[in-house]
Amino acid sequence: MPTNGINRALKLQFGLINYENRYLTAETFGFKVNASGISMKKKQIWTLEQDEQDGQVVFLRSHLGRYLASDKDGKITGGAERPDPECRFLIVPQSDGRWALQSEPFLRYFGGSADYLSCFAQVIGEQELWAVHLALHPQASLLSVARKRYAHLSASDGEISVDSNIPWGVDSLVTLVYLDGKYSLKTCDSRFLSNDGKLVKENTNNTSFTLELKSGKLAFKDCDGKYLTPVGPTGTLRSGRCSKPGKDELFDLEESHPQVIFQAANKRFVSVKQGVSISANQDVETDMETFQMEIDKESKKSMFRTNGGSYWTLVSHGEIQSTATEVEVNTMFDIEWRGQRVALKASNGKYVCTKKNGQLSAVSDTVGDDELFLMKLINRPMLILHGENGFVCHHKNSNTLDANRSIYDIFSLIFNDGAYNIKSVNGKFWYVSSSGLVCSDGEKSEDFFLEFLEHGRVAIKGSNGKYLRGDQGGILMGDGPSVDASSLWEY
Repeated sequence: MPTNGINRALKLQFGLINYENRYLTAETFGFKVNASGISMKKKQIWTLEQDEQDGQVVFLRSHLGRYLASDKDGKITGGAERPDPECRFLIVPQSDGRWALQSEPFLRYFGGSADYLSCFAQVIGEQELWAVHLALHPQASLLSVARKRYAHLSASDGEISVDSNIPWGVDSLVTLVYLDGKYSLKTCDSRFLSNDGKLVKENTNNTSFTLELKSGKLAFKDCDGKYLTPVGPTGTLRSGRCSKPGKDELFDLEESHPQVIFQAANKRFVSVKQGVSISANQDVETDMETFQMEIDKESKKSMFRTNGGSYWTLVSHGEIQSTATEVEVNTMFDIEWRGQRVALKASNGKYVCTKKNGQLSAVSDTVGDDELFLMKLINRPMLILHGENGFVCHHKNSNTLDANRSIYDIFSLIFNDGAYNIKSVNGKFWYVSSSGLVCSDGEKSEDFFLEFLEHGRVAIKGSNGKYLRGDQGGILMGDGPSVDASSLWEY
């Protein structure tokens, strides 16, 4: 999916829920497809791909990389290796936000229950309707397709404005909250967008929207059948007059990279305020002291983007400047995670140190005080964790946490001198018990350490030096000796 924005548009992945509240499931054995899933795990996640010639036609790809197909007799299979003609479907959105899926070559509708799925219905009935549950991480940046501007909280005006050139700072974080087939938009200060453009504390009918897809973009339809659109000079986000989505009503969800602030040993913030040289010489945190951390998927090294769009780069004599417009070897840094502080190693193999005048230079062979930085994540005040088996959520009847749920709880992330405290919905804190369980009812806070090790994934280390992981039974444990798939979290 191309995007006009500065970050990658998120691939649309979702679960499809039938009239019996069961998820469409792709079984690993024999590429069988049924509607028996009771929650959204790996087997229930489908990726929407669009036909490049005809934007109306979609293909549904399962977690196995195979496509859903229907033959002329309505027989459904899940084993097609490529998007053949029989894999072509049309989405027919209904007024309640559900979808009917129509085979494009045979014009029949897809539906059924449990093992009895077919694509033979000539009209749309209750059995042919599917609710859409987005599977992507619910925190993202929202880009208006028409305005090519990002949504952000404008606290002074009490609205979401769509007039930002870049999604910078915590105000640009939007959290999608899913409830009963509808979505709400939550701002970083935990308010919901109402269809009249106001921000309110409670999630009601007026803050609930159904999602529609149009040529790979999203539209949000309110309870009166009207669509969210940016209005006026600041692009106030509210329902417009249209009851059919045009370009003005379309949005892209883009991945929200971590944005961080660095404080050097001189207790001053690293900044680009003084021009191209990167220096630790400021006493306040503004957009000029905020850097977007982008992690290279192959090398796992980090790039730091400024709010002007350029990258930190190594220049002659080891100096660090913000002059690179493209990613290349000199813009890549290794981060060493040293508890409450980090050290940065540049492409010349030297550590970045803070000189007497505040200038950053990669000239050190070893790490002392001048090579250590306090790094603070600023754009995740609300923490939603998604692991290899699902979301992290409170366990129903105990103080432990599940790590395999299709619904999520929103936790508060509180910065504490290079470490973080994690607060539960009930105001109590996370801690690791003596038996290695992560518990959510602590009276006093316990330090955890975030290590951004991969693109879009973080490892979380407890005060015991062990990593948080989801165990085989779906329980969140704080006993991982090292980082593996079970201890990396989308955040």
